[in-house]
Amino acid sequence: MALPIFASDALSSVAYAPQELLLILLTGGLAFLAFAPWIAAAVVVLLIVVVVSYRQLIKAYPSGGGDYEVARKNLGEIPGVVVASALLVDYVLTVSVSVASGVDNIISALPGLNPWRVELAVGFVILIVVVNLRGVREASRAFAIPTYVFIGSVGVMIVVGLFQIATGNPPVASSAQYAVQTESITQAAVILLILRAFSSGCSALTGVEAVSNGVQAFRQPKVRNAQTTLAAMGGIAILLFSGLTAIALVSGVHYAENPCDLIGFDCSQPQPSLMAQVSSAVFGMGSIPFFVIQAATAIVLLLAANTAFNGFPLLGSVLARDGYAPKALNTRGDRLVYSNGMIILGLIAIAVLIVYQANLTNLIQLYIIGVFVSFTIGQIGMIRHWRRGLRGLRTLSPEQRATKAARTEAFGLRKGLVINSLGASMTASVLIIVTITKFTHGAWLVFLAIPLLSFLMVGVHRYYRDVEHEIEMDDRIHFGSTGDVALILVNKLQKPVVKAVDYALAAKHDKTFAVHISVTKEDAAALEAEWRSHRMPIPLKIIESPYRTYAGPIAEFVKKYRQEHGSAVVTVYLPQYIVGHWWESLLHNRRARRIAQQLMLVHGVSITLVPWLLDSSELIYGRRSRVLPGDERAGRGAAPEVHRTARRATRPAGPPIRDAAASDPAKR
Repeated sequence: MALPIFASDALSSVAYAPQELLLILLTGGLAFLAFAPWIAAAVVVLLIVVVVSYRQLIKAYPSGGGDYEVARKNLGEIPGVVVASALLVDYVLTVSVSVASGVDNIISALPGLNPWRVELAVGFVILIVVVNLRGVREASRAFAIPTYVFIGSVGVMIVVGLFQIATGNPPVASSAQYAVQTESITQAAVILLILRAFSSGCSALTGVEAVSNGVQAFRQPKVRNAQTTLAAMGGIAILLFSGLTAIALVSGVHYAENPCDLIGFDCSQPQPSLMAQVSSAVFGMGSIPFFVIQAATAIVLLLAANTAFNGFPLLGSVLARDGYAPKALNTRGDRLVYSNGMIILGLIAIAVLIVYQANLTNLIQLYIIGVFVSFTIGQIGMIRHWRRGLRGLRTLSPEQRATKAARTEAFGLRKGLVINSLGASMTASVLIIVTITKFTHGAWLVFLAIPLLSFLMVGVHRYYRDVEHEIEMDDRIHFGSTGDVALILVNKLQKPVVKAVDYALAAKHDKTFAVHISVTKEDAAALEAEWRSHRMPIPLKIIESPYRTYAGPIAEFVKKYRQEHGSAVVTVYLPQYIVGHWWESLLHNRRARRIAQQLMLVHGVSITLVPWLLDSSELIYGRRSRVLPGDERAGRGAAPEVHRTARRATRPAGPPIRDAAASDPAKR
């Protein structure tokens, strides 16, 4: 289950990494395809080094922070925040690129869907969010079958294609007949083109870090299971990437950045993806294996976004725990997943897809910048980690260093240092190449987003730090409040006010009285008369408000009262309607909420909102007639009748009120 849920991004990237590699090379002409095997070999070597390096990282830091934790603990706050920002940006682009590529493969099999490319992409993101919100276990089960079908079907296609080549009947791609329009380029442009093709091929490395970020989601033994998953992911990705690239070159796949550059191709039609061309060349267009491979590729590309929907919320929770992100990102939902992070990731990915019209070629230019930033800084942090360990061994006595345990530890530290040093040098070189070749093609947006996000994270951390310092306990705090006063705000004498009076009397405050803000003298006189008529058990105070404001006169009254009677605690009771229809909220002025927000700024005041449930509020309980997920575990599975009984119980009789209908037999 761990392989599909954490490695689907790295495995599915083999569907578009060879395609983007050949696409860039073809901009220089067909002759440049001769560089493809060497570029692919360089990508494979880099992938091996990165996988081995991250096995060391998982062993050293199994808590699940990944590159962020390594950078923060070994290099300091700023490098850690930069790594976190880069990873968050890369997770967003992982969702966008994976979904765009999945839709591209669907359209390759069903060209009639091309006009709805963006709508399909947005719909798939929403579907993935909904599935993930149901929980990791359910998501892994949903993703396991298509992931393994993809691995198996593509593996079979590669074996069949290699067999056809070996028997002298190599497959021929549908685009092999098309020549490519090119312009003459200089020697410097040739080198830049090769480097750009290499940087696009390096998109096969995306998703490698997801396992190190999600170690805590594994079962015991966590480290061994995570390392095994990472090794399996790397091995499968290398085999699929190498096999697809080889068959694409032999079958003559020509995939152009601008389809109109293919001489003879009808560029009004969508260009088939590399996977579609290879599968049709091996098995035949329209064959059952062709549709199986296209369906499996499309599904696993869509589900590759699941890697981000596991990594982004986990990293967000770590950042929230460390104070670099809002605390809401560390809140788990009913299914024990970080639902807030998933929803935020889905919304941002949808916005990116809409802006870029789900165009894979445009989106790929923004890709892998963030992941290689985190790769490089994380590897440098691991170098610092191993060197610190070696320095610690040097402080031991010669007798202690001579023990078998010390020698074994020293060997492990030196091995880790060598592996991560090699990884750091290679990923740093690739980062420079990627930056140079992709910056003017749209990657400048990523270089703008990462510093901006880092700045915001540091600002959030400073804010939380200042708040903690402001509210921390010290010995200067004293308890000196004297007196307990209750104020019930009254506009008209109605049942909600009576309920608030009943609650205040039940609380047994030292003093309890009602307060009316007088806007017109006529309303104040009518209220006083009605108050006396119903023999209300508490006194009524009238406060003039010539400027027709409410919170200001109450705040002034509270301040004067505390000046005259000492530091009394004043509890303000505010009746509030609870309605069942959304439109009813628009018909009530919500004055209680506004007054409460202003009075909370007054020293010594606490607010008590007294709900009055209107008859329409029964609709709220009616909607809960179906038990929702988690209600039974939380003890909220009661039937609507129980809720209505509880609702009626929240309406106390209150103080005695003279009822003319009850006392007059004729009216009764």
